[in-house]
Amino acid sequence: MQNLAHGVARFQRDVFPAKAELFAHLAAHHTPRTLFIGCSDARVVPELITGSEPGDLFVIRTAGNLAPAHGPAADGVAASVEYAVASLGVEEIVVCGHSGCGAMTALAEGHDLSGAPAVAAWLRHARPSRSRTTAAGDVPALVRQNVLDQLANLATHPSVARALAQGELSLHGWVYDIPTGRVEDLTAPGRTLVA
Repeated sequence: MQNLAHGVARFQRDVFPAKAELFAHLAAHHTPRTLFIGCSDARVVPELITGSEPGDLFVIRTAGNLAPAHGPAADGVAASVEYAVASLGVEEIVVCGHSGCGAMTALAEGHDLSGAPAVAAWLRHARPSRSRTTAAGDVPALVRQNVLDQLANLATHPSVARALAQGELSLHGWVYDIPTGRVEDLTAPGRTLVA
């Protein structure tokens, strides 16, 4: 907790004063352009990877960057997607997977998750991705397939489907490679995003 408290002190001393005008604007305006759905993994920091400022991204982080298909039961991911698209009017959604994803590794390698039943239940949303990945144990292939499947899941959400049909929204699938910092855009195959 000590290091977090030091971080808050640094933020208040160094960062906030330098961006005071931005924060004053953000106090009354919430207009992110992008919904970024990434993994909960602490090594994947959307704002850092994209060079975004506060207020630029509406972020959802889930184990395995999963965005389940629309269903009758309310859930936090669906509510956040609906709010970002229908209320905030985001113009793009990025689903970002990453190298070394623990969730995808567990699925690809068939890890025993009996000691983590909530994790096992959550990862059932990625089973179709595993079944579409031809080589068993191929984590990078599963990471990519999972990103594409989450984009398909998002299209089942009514707010997303409406915005897509009206040409007001675009969907993008990325894979972030932790050791190199590269970001591959799966929606434009073979394209690596360059900063």
